[in-house]
Amino acid sequence: MTELIVNFTPTGMIPTKEMTSHVPISTDEIVEDVHEAYELGITMVHLHARDPKDGTPTWFPDIYADIIERIRNFAPDLVICASLSGRTFHDLEKRAAVLDLDGDLKPDMGSLTLSSLNFNRQASVNSPEVIMGLASRMKERKIKPELEAFDAGMINYSKYLIKKELLYPPYYFNLILGNIACAQADLLHAGLLIRDLPPQSYWSLGGIGDQQIVMNSVAISIGGGVRVGLEDNYWFDSGRTKLARNIDLLQRINVIAQANERNIMKPATLREKLGLKAGHGEYGTL
Repeated sequence: MTELIVNFTPTGMIPTKEMTSHVPISTDEIVEDVHEAYELGITMVHLHARDPKDGTPTWFPDIYADIIERIRNFAPDLVICASLSGRTFHDLEKRAAVLDLDGDLKPDMGSLTLSSLNFNRQASVNSPEVIMGLASRMKERKIKPELEAFDAGMINYSKYLIKKELLYPPYYFNLILGNIACAQADLLHAGLLIRDLPPQSYWSLGGIGDQQIVMNSVAISIGGGVRVGLEDNYWFDSGRTKLARNIDLLQRINVIAQANERNIMKPATLREKLGLKAGHGEYGTL
């Protein structure tokens, strides 16, 4: 079997300390969780920054810079993706601000959600203008988009961006299933999304809530990667009797991967596959 991409999502924008004390909010906590995950074995990390005063999501590049700098002190090869989410911030300039970081602080990738969508109580607004603006900025900055698709239409939109020459291969997709207004977390929906991916695509499956383990398990068994962490699910069990730590979720992935005879892909391998610089001071795309 192919090596397993483990895309670690430690924080997200939704979990709070009131929901679970295990979610890393401060820079210290985020860096500590990434360090523990890196020691266990991950391929990449998908970062969200939080305001140090109140724990709310923030777009400020200086907070991202502090997190990235400290991670690269112990993981100079780790593939780092910065979130450019439209869930809280709709303005292009705010969402793109982290892309202007340079040198060791420059992210290798930036998330690009391929359409607007509704969550249970909130919309993630991604207008065509902003999507194309972010894609264009990443192309200029030589930062690889981490393409987020919640349904088949978003994959179709990625092909439109390819025609516009805003995306270039190889591609990396997070296929996130189980959101109430999008593709559901079952084999038919997952298969449809995977089938529709453009050539030269690498992909990981994620699931919302207790569907995370379902989609992760499917991905591991059929040769894909996984998106895993407290961003999408902070319960360890479907009965919601035990709150998870990030390391708990990652250790479980390791058990399932071993049962399927799949090794965790090293960051250096993913860098080569995606056309990223080698790390250790050189970041972004070649």
